[in-house]
Amino acid sequence: MAKSTADDEELRRACESAIEGKENIVLSIRVAESRGIWDKSSKVGRHMAKPRVLALSTSSKGQTTEALLRVLKHSTGGVLEPAKLYKLKHLTKIEVMNNDPSGCTFMLGFYNLRSQSVVPPQWTMRNIDDRNRLLLSILNVCKDVIGRLPKVIGIDVVEMALWAKENTPTVTQITTHRSLPDGPIPATVTENDLKVNVEKELVSQVEEEDIEALLGTGSDVMGIGEAEAFSERMKRELLALEAANVHAILESEILIEEVLQGLEAATYCVEDMEEWLGIFNVKLRHMREDIASIETRNNKLEMQSVNNKALIEELDKLLECLRVPTEYAASLTGGSFDEANMLQNIEACEWLTNVLRGLEVPNLDPSYANMRAVKEKKTELEKLKSTFVQRATEFLKNYFSSLVDFMISDKSYFSQRGQLKRPDHADLRYKCRTYARLLQHLKSLDKNCLAPLRKAYCSSLNLLLRREACEFANELRASTKASKSPAVWLEGSTGSNQNVNSSDTSTVSEAYAKMLTIFIPLLVDESSFFAHFMCFEVPALVPPGGVSNGSKSRSYGDDNDDDDLGIVDIDDDGRSSAELEALNASLEELLDGIQEDFYAVVDWAYKMDPLRCISMHGITKKYLSGQKDDAAGFVRLLLDDLESRISMQFNRFVDEACHQIERNDRNVRQTGVLSYIPRFATLATRMEQYIQGQSRDLVDQSYSKFVSIMFVTLEKIAQSDPKNADVVLLENYAAFQNSLYDLANVVPTLAKFYHQASEAYEQACTRYISAIIYYQFERLFAFNQKIEDLLYTIPLEEIPFQLGLSKMDLRKILRSSLYSVDKSITTMYKKLQKQLTSDELLPSLWDKCKKEFLDKYESFVQLVAKIYPNESILSVSEMKGYFT
Repeated sequence: MAKSTADDEELRRACESAIEGKENIVLSIRVAESRGIWDKSSKVGRHMAKPRVLALSTSSKGQTTEALLRVLKHSTGGVLEPAKLYKLKHLTKIEVMNNDPSGCTFMLGFYNLRSQSVVPPQWTMRNIDDRNRLLLSILNVCKDVIGRLPKVIGIDVVEMALWAKENTPTVTQITTHRSLPDGPIPATVTENDLKVNVEKELVSQVEEEDIEALLGTGSDVMGIGEAEAFSERMKRELLALEAANVHAILESEILIEEVLQGLEAATYCVEDMEEWLGIFNVKLRHMREDIASIETRNNKLEMQSVNNKALIEELDKLLECLRVPTEYAASLTGGSFDEANMLQNIEACEWLTNVLRGLEVPNLDPSYANMRAVKEKKTELEKLKSTFVQRATEFLKNYFSSLVDFMISDKSYFSQRGQLKRPDHADLRYKCRTYARLLQHLKSLDKNCLAPLRKAYCSSLNLLLRREACEFANELRASTKASKSPAVWLEGSTGSNQNVNSSDTSTVSEAYAKMLTIFIPLLVDESSFFAHFMCFEVPALVPPGGVSNGSKSRSYGDDNDDDDLGIVDIDDDGRSSAELEALNASLEELLDGIQEDFYAVVDWAYKMDPLRCISMHGITKKYLSGQKDDAAGFVRLLLDDLESRISMQFNRFVDEACHQIERNDRNVRQTGVLSYIPRFATLATRMEQYIQGQSRDLVDQSYSKFVSIMFVTLEKIAQSDPKNADVVLLENYAAFQNSLYDLANVVPTLAKFYHQASEAYEQACTRYISAIIYYQFERLFAFNQKIEDLLYTIPLEEIPFQLGLSKMDLRKILRSSLYSVDKSITTMYKKLQKQLTSDELLPSLWDKCKKEFLDKYESFVQLVAKIYPNESILSVSEMKGYFT
C-alpha cells in the first residue's frame, strides 16, 4: 500500500508556510476537487478534477478555539497558496457519494454558503484509508472543539470506528524541525499532533466489545457468515420480542382494572372539593364587593374635602388679586413723579401690570373670567391704568422739554469764541435713566403711549443737537488757520514751473476729521440710548461700555452702560422689521437738520483747498466702514450723504480743471510742451500725498478724466497744425512720460496712461522720422518702392526692362540723390534741430532717424545688387561714415 500523503511532513510544512504559521495544522492531505458527477464508467462527466490540498487546522483566539478547513492550490511556481476557507462550525453533513464505486468521493455540506444553487465541490481521495483518515479527523475535531457532530451519510459509523482502531499509529512521537531565527531546532510532535484521536472514539470500548462478542457469537455459534442473513434473523427476533411484550401486557389486565378503580374514586373526591371551592369563591366575591363600596364612599369623602380646601385657597387668591392696596391706589391716581417717589411708583406699576396680566384668560381660569366681581374689578383697574398712563405721559413730555430748555439757556454747554466745547450729555442721560423703568412699565400697560413720548423726546433733543453742531462747526472754521488755495490748477496761463499751492492746508481736513470724531460717536450713542430708553425691541447699537468704530474718544464716560436702564438686549430673532422701521423714522426726526452743519464744513474745506476733498473722502469712508449695517441708520445715511457731497465737490473741481485744459485748443498755434502737461504732474503728486493709504477710487477716476481730456486736447492742437503735428505730439507725449515716470511706478492707473503715452510717442516718432527722410531722399526710396511693388507680379530679371526702371534711370536716381549725400544728411539734422523745441529729444530722435535711414538704404543696396549686379553704388559702410 502506498504511503498516505497525510504523513508527508514536507506537505505539512508547505501548508504552514502558506498560512504563515498563524494556525495549528492538524492534518494535511492531497485530494482532487471536482463539481461533476460520476457516470457508469467512473469518469468525471462535466468538469475535470483539480489537484488540491486539504488542511485541517485550529486557531486560538483568547480562550476560544476555532476549527478551520483550508483548501490550498498550487501556484504557477508550484508553491502552495490559500484558495478557500471553511469554518467547521458551519459543517452540517458529510455525504459519501454512492455514484462513485470506489467510495473515495465525498461532499461536505456547509449551511452558510452564499449560493445554495451552486453544486458544492466533491472531494476524491486516493484510497479508502485516506478518506477514512480525513473524515475521522474532521469528526474528532468537531467533537472536541465544537461539541457536536455533523450528519454522516453513506458510511457506517461502526465501520469507521473499527477502521480507526485497526489503523491507530504506533508511533506516538516524531521529531520535526522548525525554522527559528537562531536555526532549526527539534520539536516534539505527540500523538495529538497526528490528529488521529483513538481515545475519544465514536463507539465506546464496552460497546465495541459487545458488538465484537455479538458478531463472534453470530459467526461461530449461530453459523451466520453474512451481514444480510444476520440482519434478517435479528428482525425476526425483534418481532417475536414485541409479540411477547403485548402478551405480557394482556396478562396484567387485573392490575390495570384496580388502578382504574382507584382513579375513579380520586375523581369523585376532586369533584366534591371543586363544589366546596365554588361556594367559598361566591362568598369571597360578595366580600370584595362590600369592601370596594366602602372604599368608594371613603374616596369620595376625601376628594370632597380636598376640593373644598383647594376651592377656599383659590378664592383667597382671587380675592387677593381683586383687592387694591391703598398705597398703590394713591400712587397711581395722584402720586408725585419726583425722583424720591419713583421707587413707589415703580412698585405700583409692577403690581398693576401683574394684576392685569393675572386677570387675562390664559393666566386665569375661563370660568372666573365671566364672574361679575372679576369684570367689575377689571373695569376699575383699566381706569387706574388709563389715569396713570395719562399722568405719566404728560409729566415726561414736560420733563424732556424742561431738561433741554435748561441746557440751551446755559451758554457754557456750547462752543464759544476761542474755545471748542465737546458736547457732554452725561447729566442729561443720568436724569433720563431715572425714568427708564417707568417707560418700560408704560409700554407694558399701553404701547400706544410711547409714540407721543418718543416724538416729544426727539423734538426736544433735536434742538439741543443742532445747536451744539452749529456752534461747534462755526467755531471750528473760525479757529482753523489756513490760507485759501487758488482754484485754478491747470490753466495754460500759469507758468509750468510755478508752485500753485505752496501753503499747507492740512488743518482743513484735520478740522473735518475733528468734526466727525466728536459728533459721529455722539450721534451713534444717542441713537443707541434712544432705542433702549424708548423701549424699541432692537439689539444694542453700541456694545455696553464700548465705543463705536471709527471714534477716537467717548463724548462721556461710562454713561452708555445699558445695564443702568434695566434693559436686556433681545436676540436677532426677536427683532421685527416694523420695530426697526419705526426706530429709523424716530431717529430721522431726532437728528434731522444736523447734516447742514456737516455740509457747511465740507463746503468751507472745498473753498479753502479743493484737493482736501481727497482726504475728507478717505476719512468719511473710514467712518462709514466702521458702522454696522443695522446700527444708527440715520448716522449711516449722514455719512453716505457726506461722501456723496465730497465726491460731488471734487468732481466739480475736476470738471473745472478739465475745462481749463480744453481751453488750450482755442489758441491758433501752440508749439513745444503744453503748459498743462507739467502742471498735471504737480497736481498728481499733490493728490497722491493726500491719499495716504486710503481708498483710491475717487483719485483714479479723476486721473482717467484728466488724462483723457489732456490727450484729446493734445490731438486737437496737433491737428490744427498738420505740418508740425507729429513734432507737437512726440514732444508732449515725451514730456508726459518724463514728468510722471516716478508716479507711474507706484500708481497702476497712471502706469496705464504712461504706457498709452509711450505708444503714441513711438508712433509720432516713426511718422516724423519717415517724413524727414523722405523729404531729402524721396526719389531714391520712391524708386526702391516701385521695384518692390513690381516684384509681386513680374520676375526679377525683367525689372530692368520696365519703364522708368532701366539702368540709365537707376544712374540718374543715384546721381541726384547721393551726389552730395553729406550735405543732405546735414540738412536732415538741421531740420530736425530746428523743428524741435526740446534739446533733450534731439539725440534720441537723431539716433532713430539714422537707424531708420540706414535700414532703408541697406535694403535698397541689396535690391540693386540683385537686379543691377554690375552697377556701382555707395556702400552701407560708406554711408555710415557720412553719418559719423
